[in-house]
Amino acid sequence: MRQGLTSRLSKLLLITLLLGSSLPLQAVESNTLDSAESASYLAGLKALYLTSDERKALLSHSNALLETHALKAAYQVGQANPQDLNYRLSVGAPGELRIREERRGASGNIAVRNRSLSVFGMDPYLQYQCPPQGIVCVFASPAGGEPWLTILRDPEGAEALAKALSFLFRNLQKG
Repeated sequence: MRQGLTSRLSKLLLITLLLGSSLPLQAVESNTLDSAESASYLAGLKALYLTSDERKALLSHSNALLETHALKAAYQVGQANPQDLNYRLSVGAPGELRIREERRGASGNIAVRNRSLSVFGMDPYLQYQCPPQGIVCVFASPAGGEPWLTILRDPEGAEALAKALSFLFRNLQKG
């Protein structure tokens, strides 16, 4: 009886060791996959925007997405004060992202606001919300959580923009 119990315990220990050793291998494989996926994403953007500079490709893609998903007054039927809302990103000093926000009211008046965002020490993963009852998706500022960007409600577009901005932030954090 003791021999049967010892045999079962040793088999259980062996199975535990084998399962435990396979988990780190799976984690390493998935990290490699993520790295290959990132490289593929960046290579695709560089080919799309005909540049060898990763930062220029990310900036061009982010601006194209912001333009495509811009909130226009035409989408704001029934709103009290419909406005066109456009954004343009540029790079300033090392680690600095400049944001140009342009609001055009129904009367044609334009209000421009320029902001800078230092990306050093910031979490590059952006938070956004696209409430089903609204017409907009709102990105929270990585620095403080207040609303930072507002685009037309399109969850897939917001996801693509968040991905591009996340890659751009990581690129800018390199200096």
